[in-house]
Amino acid sequence: MLLLALDTATPAVTVALHDGTDVIASSSQVDARRHGELLLPAVDRVLTEAGVKLDAVTGIVVGIGPGPYTGLRVGLMTADTFGLALGVPVHGLCTLDALAYAADIEKGPFVVATDARRKEVYWARYADSRTRLTDPAVDRPADIADQVAGLPAVGAGALLYPDTFPHAHEPEHVSAAALAGLAAERLAAGEELPAPRPLYLRRPDAQVPKNYKVVTPK
Repeated sequence: MLLLALDTATPAVTVALHDGTDVIASSSQVDARRHGELLLPAVDRVLTEAGVKLDAVTGIVVGIGPGPYTGLRVGLMTADTFGLALGVPVHGLCTLDALAYAADIEKGPFVVATDARRKEVYWARYADSRTRLTDPAVDRPADIADQVAGLPAVGAGALLYPDTFPHAHEPEHVSAAALAGLAAERLAAGEELPAPRPLYLRRPDAQVPKNYKVVTPK
């Protein structure tokens, strides 16, 4: 097994290679505006560090969010392209699940929350680092305060809103190393991973204006 994992659902552009036992190379950069520019060089850097060619990869794992439309689609489209070019399976994995896995909390409950912009968070509740209790959701922090009161929390969304998440701590951003590790663990156990389809949870930020008037030349 040689899994290439990547995630662009958060400001982190993160890539890793996993041989089924350990992460053998990884790269992470935080830049919310340069996903498309940074992802392929990161893949090349990780392959070079590991001393392998892209055609040695036996599977792709991609974070499916939830996340903003523009960043999320960069990773998903890249994963699909690699999968088609190499003829290997492409697996999806919830980005929040990878953050929970990286938190390495043996006993919960706890919360994972990422920044959804618009003064909202993407979040889910976990029983432990491998067991999600709720579907991913997007909400204003104040609206979920009662549901998360007193719980430890990880992720950039939790760190942004200390009034709602007073017990927030790192990891702040997802890492492809954690994504790959969780995927390898689940695949080895014979579990079926989600399809590589995006979890947007809401409409894109960019929308066609209302009352849009089409102007055609005479």
